[in-house]
Amino acid sequence: MTTSTARYVLRARRPESIDELRPRVVALLKAEGFGILTEIDVAATLRQKLDIERDPYLILGACNPKLAHRALEAEPSIGALLPCSVTLRADDGGTTVEIMDPQAALGIVANEAVALVAAEARERLTRVAAALAEHA
Repeated sequence: MTTSTARYVLRARRPESIDELRPRVVALLKAEGFGILTEIDVAATLRQKLDIERDPYLILGACNPKLAHRALEAEPSIGALLPCSVTLRADDGGTTVEIMDPQAALGIVANEAVALVAAEARERLTRVAAALAEHA
């Protein structure tokens, strides 16, 4: 069981493996307007670069183009904080999904227009996390 109390993520725990759960996570993100821009297999990278074995861990870079455009228009440097990271990590025979909380990440920017975008993104991503948490 996870013991993290991170306040910068939205979290759900599922009994499926990462490979089984990944398509559902991607579909739920897509339903909220997010596409996957990047995918990093952390376990494979650490194995290849450092000869370290670890449990499966995947990072997806999720982006909602409409929200990203609004954020970039309001604050051109905001790209350094994009895209939203979604992690899937093996955990006690299942998978823990953690989604970056856009309000936590973008809250460092003192810009009301960015705050509005972050709030909307959080609403959408909260629905993804809630859907994953159902019937866990």
